Amino acid sequence: MSSTVETATEIRPFHFDFPDEELDELRRRIEATRWPEKETVADQSQGVQLATIQKLARYWGSEYDFGRLEARLSAVAHFVTEIDGLDIHFIHVKSPHENALPLIITHGWPGSFIEMLNVIGPLTDPTSHVGEPEDAFDVVVPSIPGYGFSAKPTATGWDPVHIARAWIVLMKRLGYTRFVAQGGDWGAQITDVMGAEAPQELLGIHSNMPGTVPPDVSKALATGGPAPAGLSAEETRAYEQLKFLYTKGIGYATEMNLRPQTLYGLADSPVALAAWMLDHDARSYEDIAHAFEGNPVGNLTRDEILDNITLTWVTNTGISSGRLYWENTLGFFDVKGATVPAAVSVFPRELYQAPRSWAEQAYPNLIYFNEVDEGNHFAAWQEPDLFTTEVRAAFRSLR
Repeated sequence: MSSTVETATEIRPFHFDFPDEELDELRRRIEATRWPEKETVADQSQGVQLATIQKLARYWGSEYDFGRLEARLSAVAHFVTEIDGLDIHFIHVKSPHENALPLIITHGWPGSFIEMLNVIGPLTDPTSHVGEPEDAFDVVVPSIPGYGFSAKPTATGWDPVHIARAWIVLMKRLGYTRFVAQGGDWGAQITDVMGAEAPQELLGIHSNMPGTVPPDVSKALATGGPAPAGLSAEETRAYEQLKFLYTKGIGYATEMNLRPQTLYGLADSPVALAAWMLDHDARSYEDIAHAFEGNPVGNLTRDEILDNITLTWVTNTGISSGRLYWENTLGFFDVKGATVPAAVSVFPRELYQAPRSWAEQAYPNLIYFNEVDEGNHFAAWQEPDLFTTEVRAAFRSLR
């Protein structure tokens, strides 16, 4: 019995391989895409525009270097461990500095650990990246079940609460008796839930997409009713941003929330997968479109974007990643009840700009709040230097 337990909790090195024949087949499928006609409007209101996705397909199929992705992934240490019967993949990079603060960072959809590759170095080795030794972190970046190299659940039950509890198990299994957590998108919700679980080892959390929406505002958004009376200018701005999201910008989430298995095109057509992953939110799509026009915004280049899409294609996780929406029962932007020390960074092109007043209500132990000048929903991915600065500042008082 003891050997079985040891095997089940073992931390195992993880190795990946992208066979040449699989990449050749990807190129063939891109080339064989059957295109529809152009949209009938001059903007993105009907979805991903034909010109944008065709530029992506041309670059992906003929110029993108698949060896780049393998080299980037090989530059960090990958591991797997079994938690609740499922193999969980994670990157684990320890700092060269003593007394580094252990940090677990969680990605979202349509992202992956690819989003975090450019912040691992600055966070773990600050003295090589305009930082001080006392800013050092040990960094753990897991893949959500059904994403990247983590196993795909074969039964229901892997919702954000289950994942949050699994992350706590993971950090303890790595031997950490004190750690902090960070996240955006799904990662923000998972991190908020970790803050609500409040294990004694968790010193604090940081979010770049916090759950701060008060119950009365959440109810008004759900019913389509008028905004509650007495909102400040900042709160009204947030309400209008969320109202637009819920009425015009969340079609992808609605489909995956209700019928994720129907999206077979994500497993069969690389261009269908790419278009689906590009169409997350209006502001991010605008930035991604700029990248394929040769004018990337921040670090969100066409190679970065295609690294993430390629990983999703070769792991065939287009549908398995979408099932998290079906599993979720929590209000995405609602307050989750985190009681541990919490920090919030507000990026200007996020789905909504959380007002400080809401953040103070949502996080009774708010230790840091800052509005930055650049960045969209993919904060770490698009603005890795700014993101790193925010994470350092967020947790500085907890060291």
